[in-house]
Amino acid sequence: MHMEMGLGDGGHEVVMDTKRATYADLEALPESKVGELVDGVLYVSPRPAPPHALASSRLGIELGGPFDRGRGGPGGWLILDEPELHVGDEDVLVPDLAGWRRERMPELPKGAAFTLIPDWVCEVLSPSTASLDRAVKLPVYAREGVPVVWIVDPLARTLEVFRLEGSRYVLLAVHAARDRIHAEPFEAFELELSSLWGES
Repeated sequence: MHMEMGLGDGGHEVVMDTKRATYADLEALPESKVGELVDGVLYVSPRPAPPHALASSRLGIELGGPFDRGRGGPGGWLILDEPELHVGDEDVLVPDLAGWRRERMPELPKGAAFTLIPDWVCEVLSPSTASLDRAVKLPVYAREGVPVVWIVDPLARTLEVFRLEGSRYVLLAVHAARDRIHAEPFEAFELELSSLWGES
């Protein structure tokens, strides 16, 4: 398969070919890259830089205790880092974090990928992935019916909360810096945003 690598608007690599990219193209990528398929186009991103990795890891820890493990919170969720989602006919997305209510997914799937749409997705922006996350992946999440999406920007130190209404996302709130928040769908827990930026 002949492919050319070019930089998309956000700095991520876009694999262009006369043929549609396939899952085999994803499997052929080096481990230092993250690959995603949308509408037959292969998007290749570098592994996260430290601010991105810190925000994503801290958020998973903060939510995992009260919601995934039920420590100091209501439980009832399964929250995972970088799950591989197979959605639609051929799309493969890898959000930074995703969560499923356990009533919808009481057990992990047997295979390597997830086909059940999450109840919540979080994308942590990097300069190289911001346009991919917003312009390419967000419409797919809307099409597939993900109810709530968070977008975290560790450089701007913001967290945006989007709720699906009809076929589009509505921005519910933008939280910033040191805010302490109760954000949908995890309103039962106070999240201190400064922890995501390594300030506490």
